[in-house]
Amino acid sequence: MPAELSERLVELFRWIDPGPQSAHLVSDVSGWWRDPAVLTALGPALAEPFRDAQPTVVIAPAVTGLLLGPLVATALGVGFVPAHKAGDGRLLAGATTWAQSPPDFLGRRVDLGVRDRHLSPSDRVLVVDDWVATGAQLHALYEICAARGAEVVGTSAVVVDCPPELAIELRVRGLLGSNRLTSPDGLT
Repeated sequence: MPAELSERLVELFRWIDPGPQSAHLVSDVSGWWRDPAVLTALGPALAEPFRDAQPTVVIAPAVTGLLLGPLVATALGVGFVPAHKAGDGRLLAGATTWAQSPPDFLGRRVDLGVRDRHLSPSDRVLVVDDWVATGAQLHALYEICAARGAEVVGTSAVVVDCPPELAIELRVRGLLGSNRLTSPDGLT
């Protein structure tokens, strides 16, 4: 990954204090989407570590993954499959494979679904997301792929904020470690 992309990602990132109702800061990656140079570079940078694995499709979870996934799919010359969250009316029609994530860092579980017609046993899947902390959504996506007989080649993420053992288990490759994204008071 070009050093200028890494530096620009750090520069455009912000931590936001959502107020007294929250015990933690919230990441704001919206600056990444506003910068055309970052948008141009993100897809190829996230695709590169997995190019030799020859993925046939990219899958990403709603919401931010739906921005990144098509960028990576385009860079690889393959299709994109969105993983929607339960309650999304777009999944009401047609057969869908669902999986529930383990608890995330806030203890929430997320139900993710992929339309069956978009994922087959011959697929080699690259999972893409903006931030990997607990891997909860990744576990659900890997479960969906296994249920459909598809092979996951790994996960590409912008920020890796998970324990090294989890990164190895889920074959996560990232552009930045969370240690590069410090808040104004020095906290990450």
